[in-house]
Amino acid sequence: MSYIRGLKEFYGLVFSVDERALIPRPETETLVERALEVIGTRLTGTPRSTDARPFLTWDVGTGSGAICIALAVECRRRGYGREVAFRATDISADAMALATENAVAHGVADVIAFAKADLADLADIQGADPADLLVANLPYIPSTVVPQLPVAASFEPFLALDGGPDGLALVRRLLAQLPSALAADGVALLEIGADQADGVSAEVATGLPGWSVMLHEDLAGRPRVVELARGDGAR
Repeated sequence: MSYIRGLKEFYGLVFSVDERALIPRPETETLVERALEVIGTRLTGTPRSTDARPFLTWDVGTGSGAICIALAVECRRRGYGREVAFRATDISADAMALATENAVAHGVADVIAFAKADLADLADIQGADPADLLVANLPYIPSTVVPQLPVAASFEPFLALDGGPDGLALVRRLLAQLPSALAADGVALLEIGADQADGVSAEVATGLPGWSVMLHEDLAGRPRVVELARGDGAR
């Protein structure tokens, strides 16, 4: 099968992109930056035993793999080495193939475990542990809005854009999976639409009572990443 191929720079790296997955956007670099802060704090904030398992970061709905790969490359550059392990999952086998290609191209395929899964359903991944950090940039555009966007005319798959009637269908499903997908002191970072902060916060209050919610703005000053943890969860 042939694909309409292109290249896209994201977080200082160049990724292959085609119709198998969403093209990475600059706004998503906010998610990467906050994830690196969480990883750095966990690895350097308190002493870790020499036999501690690697800090597990799970990229849910990985698409082209840009988020997970950028994190893996930067962690290696910072000298974290094998202290961090990565899991990247997607419901689309085509997207998983593209992400694997990009991981190989950037030399980090050895630290990323790829698996097909329905969001963060641990039952889809035999023997999988909960994550210390979960990151996700899921489709969050309302279904009726997608055809009106310029990207609708590009080669990006509709599946990678469509967030359901209110844009939060997949986010809502992921929230329900977090209690089992995250370790007890785990942190989740979810990219959201600039107008969805109140809606996501309300969903958390209803579905995850007692969980903390923190919002992080992108470079344009818009709420872009929601950070979730149990209670005051260690960060």
